[in-house]
Amino acid sequence: MIKFLNPSYVFKLSGKLLNIFKTFLPPLVIVGLIFSLFLSPKDYIQGDSVRIMYVHVPSAWISLISFVAISFFCILNFLFKLKNVTLIYKSLAPIGLTFNIIAIITGSLWGQPTWGTWWAWDARLTSMLVLMFFYIAFIFSYKFITNSDRSIKACTLISVLGLINVIIIKYSVEWWSTLHQPSSISLTNETTVHFSMLIPLGLMVFALFMYVAVIFLMKYRIETIRIKKKSIKKL
Repeated sequence: MIKFLNPSYVFKLSGKLLNIFKTFLPPLVIVGLIFSLFLSPKDYIQGDSVRIMYVHVPSAWISLISFVAISFFCILNFLFKLKNVTLIYKSLAPIGLTFNIIAIITGSLWGQPTWGTWWAWDARLTSMLVLMFFYIAFIFSYKFITNSDRSIKACTLISVLGLINVIIIKYSVEWWSTLHQPSSISLTNETTVHFSMLIPLGLMVFALFMYVAVIFLMKYRIETIRIKKKSIKKL
């Protein structure tokens, strides 16, 4: 376990993983786009606007999973003061925010022809907007709070409160009456998405998660190099 938290080992491992992901990412994205834009059928009600799903759904998942990961690493850092963990959540937060914004925008684009409105203040949409502000507050906390201990405490507090909001996002369609449809894909219950749409969705989920992995690893390595350069200058 200690080996996997060692900064030097993680830096070397990240380089190897980055090369692998960068090799497979372009063909995966191309195949995913071909299936999503050309081979998947139109929805019998929504028509071609359903294709927004292939970006919206993965983006929403990425934003939620990223914040859960950030919360986990913040709590880990708060308890054990692991510098390497700080680099992980600092590298992950801007990515999660970006996909959170993409999810909100694509959700609005999808909602207008489907619901007849660009926006509605219902539970799912509003809680996703709140998540965006949690991301912004989190990023501001580690960027502008210069005291390391205070920054860690602020980041941990924001991440824990944001985690509560993630739970609200997950169950909002079950707890309240909303415009947003219930989850169509489930590991425990029946999946209501047709197989012809499930394949391109799966490809786009895989492609975007791999893209996130590439961006994360690149940012992590840049942050690591920047810190090493600062340490050398101090000597």
